[in-house]
Amino acid sequence: MTLTAGVDSSTQSCKVLVVDAATGAVVRSGRASHPAGTSVDPAAWWDALRSAIADAGGLADVAALSVGGQQHGMVALDAEGRVIRDALLWNDTRSGGAARALRDEVGDEEYARRTGLVPVASFTATKLRWLRDAEPENAARVAAVALPHDWLTWRLAGYGPANESPLGPDLDALTTDRSDASGTGYWSAGTGEYDRELLVRALGHDVILPRVLAPDERAGETAEQEGIPAGIALAAGAGDNAGAALGLGAAVGDVVVSIGTSGTVFAVTDTPAADASGAVAGFADASGAYLPLVATLNAAQVVDVTAALLGVDHDGFGALALAAEPAAGGVVLVPYFSGERTPDLPDATASLAGLTLGSTTRENVARAAIEGMLCGLADGLEAIIRVGAEPRRLLLIGGGARLEATRRIAAQVFGLPVTVPPPAEYVALGAAAQAAWMLSGERPGWTIEGSEALPADPRPEIREAYRAAAMRAAG
Repeated sequence: MTLTAGVDSSTQSCKVLVVDAATGAVVRSGRASHPAGTSVDPAAWWDALRSAIADAGGLADVAALSVGGQQHGMVALDAEGRVIRDALLWNDTRSGGAARALRDEVGDEEYARRTGLVPVASFTATKLRWLRDAEPENAARVAAVALPHDWLTWRLAGYGPANESPLGPDLDALTTDRSDASGTGYWSAGTGEYDRELLVRALGHDVILPRVLAPDERAGETAEQEGIPAGIALAAGAGDNAGAALGLGAAVGDVVVSIGTSGTVFAVTDTPAADASGAVAGFADASGAYLPLVATLNAAQVVDVTAALLGVDHDGFGALALAAEPAAGGVVLVPYFSGERTPDLPDATASLAGLTLGSTTRENVARAAIEGMLCGLADGLEAIIRVGAEPRRLLLIGGGARLEATRRIAAQVFGLPVTVPPPAEYVALGAAAQAAWMLSGERPGWTIEGSEALPADPRPEIREAYRAAAMRAAG
């Protein structure tokens, strides 16, 4: 049996899956925590990766490995391969002003045309601009810029500062993949090329950037290090959403809705997307296709806070929601508890509307919370459809999908057939699939057992009521 390993180096933790390359069956797994915060020393990721590998029983019998990781994070390296400062993660918002500056200088339409993106604080380019403006001495030292999964792959291959790695600081050995490169703000999914002028505009000077590999291309092999055996083939790696799409086996026509602390909705398409409004990020995927994506700030925590308000656990909350009729008797929750990213309303607050003496029930409030959370994501899907997606099936994943009420109401809000795969580490599974693809030359056709299928049950009245309330909430 040939084994491959997939890594998910996420914001909170590092997960490692060792799987059967022929079937995708998980043989063993390991996990280690990452430190909290939006600015992290990448050495913590390296330590966590080696701990998670040990927790998974090591890699001695593994033929190939791939690293999936959180998108956008800025890893700035000097000429000796040293990390210059803590990496700014995707959720570090200090670069919000830098994003506005880049938009003002280049223009939203021009930026979208050249990269498929309009700058927001999460993208790497805005973090480089912040570094240039806030820490000019550190910015001047930057010789190369990597993303989290790029840096971990480079370290696995034996590169790094001379006193920490067997092969030393060969910055030209850095590699990435098209999915992660597409979230930088200086690489185009449409052209497949870096836009050096935009890089220089952000950082102030040109630097070494990772070579962008094809989905099945080999990045190198591991070098012998503590906890890492030599000779394991390294695949290109992927950003987290692209890794999840691979793990789910998503193909053109599939839409993935992920309900975690934040929410994402993305579609696999065969053409690149560019949205000058900034609502849709025109990412690439990890299979050679494209992955237009919308992110919302308010997802599973909407259920958490409303359940706490009603004094019930999640099961009780779901039962209340299912006891109410679609559209919740006219009660609408616009769930901007944390402001909102899509639409871009950072200072907005949540609002509960449509309350009458007859409609103000615990059941309607519970249902309105789930409907509001899903309507925000459905608006995101609508934006993705406007830039060319043609969805046929919706895959619902994430912690929020475990609630039966969410699954059933999703089929009504989105009006599409909904497939709910069983809970799994889909980013790590996708990375393992990429490693298997590199070995065999063919994308694995692994099947996912135990998915729940719900037929489309469109209830347009839910979206109609939400749109009216959301417009009032936006002023």
